[in-house]
Amino acid sequence: MDMLKLNVPNSITNDKLIDLYKQMWQIRLFDEKVDEFFAKGMIHGTTHLAVGQEASAAGVCALLTVEDKITSTHRGHGHCIAKGATPDKMMAELFGRTTGYCKGKGGSMHIADVEMGNLGANGIVAGGIPLAVGSALTAKMKRLDYVTVCFFGDGATNEGSFHEAVNLASIWDLPVIFVCENNQYGMSGSVKEMTRVENIADRAQAYGIPGEVADGNDIIAMMNVTDKAIKRARSGEGPTLIEAKTYRWKGHSKSDAKKYRTRDEEQEWRKKDPIKRYKEVLIEAGLLTEEKAEEVRLAVKKEIEDAVKFAEASPQPTLNDLLTDVYA
Repeated sequence: MDMLKLNVPNSITNDKLIDLYKQMWQIRLFDEKVDEFFAKGMIHGTTHLAVGQEASAAGVCALLTVEDKITSTHRGHGHCIAKGATPDKMMAELFGRTTGYCKGKGGSMHIADVEMGNLGANGIVAGGIPLAVGSALTAKMKRLDYVTVCFFGDGATNEGSFHEAVNLASIWDLPVIFVCENNQYGMSGSVKEMTRVENIADRAQAYGIPGEVADGNDIIAMMNVTDKAIKRARSGEGPTLIEAKTYRWKGHSKSDAKKYRTRDEEQEWRKKDPIKRYKEVLIEAGLLTEEKAEEVRLAVKKEIEDAVKFAEASPQPTLNDLLTDVYA
């Protein structure tokens, strides 16, 4: 079947469509393995998982080049993988090993991979938004052709830094794309209780920029809305605010029992599983079979298991490493 019948951007090839299916499994199985290790006490600190949100990260980053930048969030493993990070070095980072992306010093919430354009995850709600605007300002002042994508959650849109940064980006027409992954809850609070507007994307009107609402569980929808925003940013027309409506299957963090939402609600959202939906689309298009889909899943499962072995075999930092890579 002609790939254009799938209504994807022209730059997305059939091979890329299959690769994105693999990538979504990488994101999910990585997070599920991390969840298992935190429960066993094998990884320390805390973590925030994005199981169920795979389509937004993969769909947005599918349109980005290596030169393009992203800023991420505390729930950022998927963004890292989608922007080119490998599970082995990511797992090593979470294990606190020197082979990790930040030599084991960043952990779950602070992975960065500048070579691939990942300017870093951020443990502060809305913390990455001003950084993304700074990156976009750099591109404009130096006449560079990259765009910066800023991922954040629905809770971040009630922070002052969100409004300040979006306002600045809009008046200077900066090449930045604001991607709000609205997973319906900021910690234990429903977005409906925290925000009066029906759509977070409606807030774009206050800053004179486009606001787009997309199905965050539909990777093709995410690719199309991102493609439009990238073209606008590269042509000098300024930012776009994209709201990806999605849902996190797990709790806010490892200690969250999810008592603030019903199991019926969770089951309804699980029916919208972005990986299952995408698999069905690829099969209908003749690009995938059930057998091939299972081969992809099993191959990724082994890749994650190999990443664990790599992390466990990697060296621990020494006391001499304590004061390296710090500013003071």
